[in-house]
Amino acid sequence: MNAYHNTINWKEILHFKNIFLNLMGVAFITLALKGFMIPNKFLDGGIIGVSILIHKITYFPFGVLVVLLNIPFIFLGRRMLGKTFAVQSFLTVLLIAISINFVHIEAVTSDKLLIALFGGCLIGIGMGLCIRSGSTADGIEILALLTTRKIGLNVSEVIFGLNTLIFLAAAIAFGISTALYSIVTYFAAIKSLDYIVHGLEQYTSLHIISSESDKIKSLIVKKFGKGITIIKGERGYLPDTFEVRHNCDIVVTVVTRLELLRIKNEIGEVDPNAFMYIQYIKEASGGILRNKTKH
Repeated sequence: MNAYHNTINWKEILHFKNIFLNLMGVAFITLALKGFMIPNKFLDGGIIGVSILIHKITYFPFGVLVVLLNIPFIFLGRRMLGKTFAVQSFLTVLLIAISINFVHIEAVTSDKLLIALFGGCLIGIGMGLCIRSGSTADGIEILALLTTRKIGLNVSEVIFGLNTLIFLAAAIAFGISTALYSIVTYFAAIKSLDYIVHGLEQYTSLHIISSESDKIKSLIVKKFGKGITIIKGERGYLPDTFEVRHNCDIVVTVVTRLELLRIKNEIGEVDPNAFMYIQYIKEASGGILRNKTKH
């Protein structure tokens, strides 16, 4: 495991923007769960859905279930994405558990369609904000990232398969009607999360054009352990100085969505004027996508 994965970046964890996004995400998730979903036995997908299911069957405290069920996946996240990600994710899950136990919110409505749509949208927005802060509020995505290496499916397909099992269990426990509405909740959450974080794609292609390309190459390869491809190009061609141009190396790297925020922030520190653009890709293979000795 490289130095980046072994080190906890407290500066990043305690950054005001990340704290604000995390707290807002937890607030949206709490409102969705307490105001819409839990009182009406509606499930989302993932670990939160499993927690609601077990809570309603056994009456075991929901907040405790969320923490206990997420811990194994946060540990996997530590191995795959580093200690900073694991600490941020654990704090997010802990905040959700605390808010669920201590924040009182009356059920907003008993209308099943409104619960499915608004509950799903709110929890999707909340999870998206948490991801934008550099953490995750649900360990199922980490499990999906790991599982794709074993069975060859992409992340969306794995998550859909796992959630299908959850909704089948909901149909048995709560009836087919509630399970079907829970599926609507799940898709509303996915669309909202899509809007916040610009896609659930497993891999993201990041292109960087910068006058500090050598430093950025070193940063991506040595600090993050990622592979890069260099495209020879030219930069310049500005409206006022069209004739001024410079040869440059366009740095291309492929990362997972959960790694993207940290890499962009680090590049911004090296060159605040760096031009970056992102392309979401469904699948990638070969190269240094996940180095087994580092994850």
